Amino acid sequence: MELRELRSFCAAAKLRSISKAAEQLGIGQPTMTTHVKKLEDELGVQLFDRVKRPIQLTLAGARLADLASPLLDGIESLVAMTAQAEAQGPIRIASTHEIIAYSLLKVIKVFQAEYPHVLIRLRGASQAEVLQRVEEGEADFGVIPAPHRRASLDFHGLFPYERVLITPKGHPLLETSLASIDQIAQYPLVLLGQGSSTRAMLEDAFRRRGVQYEIVVEVDSLETIKRCVSLGLGISAGPRLGIEPQDQEHLGIVSLATLLPVEQAGIVTQKGRALSTPARNFLDLASDMIAAPGQKDGHQTEACSPEISSSEDGPMLNGDVLHKIEDGLSRVRQTRSRQRS
Repeated sequence: MELRELRSFCAAAKLRSISKAAEQLGIGQPTMTTHVKKLEDELGVQLFDRVKRPIQLTLAGARLADLASPLLDGIESLVAMTAQAEAQGPIRIASTHEIIAYSLLKVIKVFQAEYPHVLIRLRGASQAEVLQRVEEGEADFGVIPAPHRRASLDFHGLFPYERVLITPKGHPLLETSLASIDQIAQYPLVLLGQGSSTRAMLEDAFRRRGVQYEIVVEVDSLETIKRCVSLGLGISAGPRLGIEPQDQEHLGIVSLATLLPVEQAGIVTQKGRALSTPARNFLDLASDMIAAPGQKDGHQTEACSPEISSSEDGPMLNGDVLHKIEDGLSRVRQTRSRQRS
């Protein structure tokens, strides 16, 4: 017994006509007749009394119609509900706090304007925790500040991840060129907690140089770091993507691209796993909005050497990102305008 046979039977039972049922279902009348005949042969009963017009259901046919019609309605609802669930998500994203705050939220703003009913579940964590969430299937994908080396995961580079020195205005380090990491170690440090990629990179550089350093304040967000530094509690290092134009009014910002590697931030997914349509749409938009030129093809990229991104300009930050948001929202408005017309 096949669904198409039941569907043909129920349509004929409702319309009391083989020809009208065939027309409603968009199939030929011989096909409709074959479906009903196969069903009768399989059940061993006659379903229609074809002597009179319109055709009438036999007792067995009436009983089958009572049973099959709700079943078919339920299957049709199941298809619709499955499609709706696919369309509405949720999208489960894991990323580091800095990338969430300064890159992904801008993408989410445009995405929600275009797909207002898709639920997004966003979780902040260290890079190691992000990789674990993706590997264990707790996140559809992650966005991390540097490539990984896990065989079970794929990585697609998006943009250079440069670090900068953050100091109070008028700090001595602003008056001289930074030639060595040793110069930073001479001052009290305000850093993120253990697990931060920037802190790990900075401390590794100190250890390799064999220099002593002191962390005087440990915080949990880049915004708190900037506040602490502006109050003169110490100096810090952080990703350039977290520096807003207004920050330079009360902070000194110096590129560390010649002292610390400029890595590649990017998307990490579970190898071989199929993403939902909303997740793919989100990644397409993220690639359009925050990917550096030449990296929208999704190929894996290695960490950059310090010379590659020593410019003071970050990867599509500040005004560039605002321009991308306006472009995205403009596309949404144009799409909705076409839909209404």
